[in-house]
Amino acid sequence: MSASDRPIMIKKVKKVIAGGHHGGAWKVAYADFVTAMMAFFLLMWLINTTDPEQKRGIAEYFAPASVSQTTSGSGGILGGTALGDDGGKGSGSRSVVEQLAPEAPPDQTQDVGQSSNLASASEGALREEIARREAAEFQTAAESLRQAMQRMPELAELSKQLIIDQTPEGLRIQLVDQEGRSMFDQNSDRPNARAQVLLRAIAGVINRLPNRISITGHTSAVAGSSRASVAGDWPLSSNRANASREVLQRSGVDPDRVYSVAGKAGSDPLYPDDPSLAGNRRIAIVLLREAPVLPMDTSL
Repeated sequence: MSASDRPIMIKKVKKVIAGGHHGGAWKVAYADFVTAMMAFFLLMWLINTTDPEQKRGIAEYFAPASVSQTTSGSGGILGGTALGDDGGKGSGSRSVVEQLAPEAPPDQTQDVGQSSNLASASEGALREEIARREAAEFQTAAESLRQAMQRMPELAELSKQLIIDQTPEGLRIQLVDQEGRSMFDQNSDRPNARAQVLLRAIAGVINRLPNRISITGHTSAVAGSSRASVAGDWPLSSNRANASREVLQRSGVDPDRVYSVAGKAGSDPLYPDDPSLAGNRRIAIVLLREAPVLPMDTSL
């Protein structure tokens, strides 16, 4: 046979899809299952990491807002009643309202916490805090007086006759005599010009603080002095303290702030080893520490 006489043969090839008769549908089902399991475990993890308040908020978000389980009223959200026992029975926002009213939770704002801490502070802690603040104010006042004396020429030369320190009573400022440089003339109770300059400078410091003041006069012992002379030191020291008070008041110190004016003669020398030293003659002005005003005891 020639090539043109050969019969034409058509070959059909049937393709078989892998997986049998069900094809690849199982893959889609398996993917849906894995997705559902991932979502489930993610939900379990979220539930485990949230606190009760967050869970309540989530429940509140998904709670139907238009459904009311009330047994009375018009059937609306509140059912025509208030949020009471016979009103809206929904467990959404009502549970939150019950928690917040009528008593507020113990952890309020920071200001409320500070107020309660202050109210429950012990008397000792309150006294310590007031003493600390007073000590800081006294230190500032003392530095201000020292700086004023350095800036003013008429005070700079008198700086050695001024002693400033803190005592249990308060801030003490002492005007002391030196040999040849006294605050008062001999047997006189009137402060000289030197003392008045210092007293006016001290008045400026006193006026910066609200504390009351005490003023005490002191004299020195004189070797071989008679008993009558020693007895006369008491009124002399008292009169010198009172004259210093008058200078302070003329310099602007309120008279109501003067707590006491006293004279101690030579009974409390600044230099006990030598009571006859000129430094024992002095005027001591003390800005008194104020006792804290404590709340009244209401338990009685």
